[in-house]
Amino acid sequence: MAGQQRVYKAKIKSTQSLKKIFRAMELIAASRIAKARERVAAAAPYSRAITRAISAVANHSDVEHPLTSERLDTQRVAVLVITADRGMAGAYSANAIREAERLKERLEEAGKEIVQYATGRRGVSYYTFRHRELAGRWTGDSDGPTHTVSNEVARELLRAFTAPVEEGGVSELHVVYTHFTSMVSQQPRVVRMLPLEIVEGVAEPDEDMEPLYDFEPNAEDVLDALLPRYIESRIYNFMLQAAASELANRQSAMNTAVSNAEDIVRQYTRLANSARQSEITQEISEIVSGADALAAS
Repeated sequence: MAGQQRVYKAKIKSTQSLKKIFRAMELIAASRIAKARERVAAAAPYSRAITRAISAVANHSDVEHPLTSERLDTQRVAVLVITADRGMAGAYSANAIREAERLKERLEEAGKEIVQYATGRRGVSYYTFRHRELAGRWTGDSDGPTHTVSNEVARELLRAFTAPVEEGGVSELHVVYTHFTSMVSQQPRVVRMLPLEIVEGVAEPDEDMEPLYDFEPNAEDVLDALLPRYIESRIYNFMLQAAASELANRQSAMNTAVSNAEDIVRQYTRLANSARQSEITQEISEIVSGADALAAS
């Protein structure tokens, strides 16, 4: 019985230590989520503004641009999946990877060849473990992305889209990320970034009026300047959305882990008390039996 008590007390002590770690991680995630949400909100006006600018050029000019035209010389398709660098975030990374795998199946059924890119150690580890080649990988600071990393990702993806077929060029670019809606709602999403097919943010022009747009020096040069920045801003926004989703998932997962640890501590405490009572009862029984034996002799 004494051995059982020691076992239960050791389990209680280790569980309490884990509870402290879980609580600390929950508090860290809670302190960072506010900043992550502020960064998402701060990036939104620029993203909307550049989207409107792209819309104006695309809707009111007849320029054929490589980033807005269907590419028919290759069946290769680039897919970027955004995941976390660390675990302890519930099913956050798993859901993003699962959505990427569903996208992969749909594209392969359509006869496409997948060129995989990944950000975050969880995604990189997933593809590396399965011996699947990654054309690009980026790790570090998934819960606090920077312009430097997002611009590097955007430039690499643009290079792949504009490269000749013999240099590994792709015909489409898809991004899988987790959209942050609220602290209790984060949804994996798939966005086809290139070629640009639906541009949001501009109302339909009046059929009776000619649009008053004048592009300097010309519409093609405007697209050359704006589209790369548009892609950079969207990639950065996706990474910010994913970072906020990761922190929200981590806070929720750690809160659940703390509650589970408390339940385990209560369970082991009851078992330890039960073992102690059994030990006391056994000792009393042994004392009474010894006293009876002495009296009988």
